[in-house]
Amino acid sequence: MPGAGERPMVWSHVGLNCADQKSTEEFYTRYFGFTRARVVDLGEAQIVFLRKGDAYLELFAAGTPAARPAQDDGPQAPGRMRHLAFQTDSVDAFLAELGDAAEVTLGPLDFDDFICGWRTVWVRDPDGVIVEVSQGFEDDRSHDKDGA
Repeated sequence: MPGAGERPMVWSHVGLNCADQKSTEEFYTRYFGFTRARVVDLGEAQIVFLRKGDAYLELFAAGTPAARPAQDDGPQAPGRMRHLAFQTDSVDAFLAELGDAAEVTLGPLDFDDFICGWRTVWVRDPDGVIVEVSQGFEDDRSHDKDGA
C-alpha cells in the first residue's frame, strides 16, 4: 500500500524496438486505435509515444535485428515478453479488416471448454512482435482479490 501522500503504482507503457517506426506506428494506429501522444526528438533519432486510453506504446528505432522471428503465441524463454494482447468484439471482423497486413502465427482458436465464446488469434506486427487478439474473455469471479 502506498504511504501517506504517495501515488499508487499505475501501468505506464511497453517499449518496442522498431525496424521502421513509421510502419509500426501505422500498424497500431490503424488496426488497434492508438494515436500519437508525443514525439521526443533526439537529434538523429526519435522516440514516438502512442496512446489508447491509459495504455501507451513507446516506439524506438531498433539497434540490431532479432536473431529469429517469434512463432505461435510468442517467445517462451524467461525474460522475453511473450506477446501484447488486445480484446475485441469479433476476432473474425478484426481479421477481415487486417487482411494481409500481418501474418497469422496461430489460430484463430476457440477456448469454449474454458469460457463460452472465448476466441483468440495471434498475429505478427511489422517488427515481429506477436500480438494476441481475443474476444469473449472474462475474469473468473469465483476467485477472491488475491487470486486464490
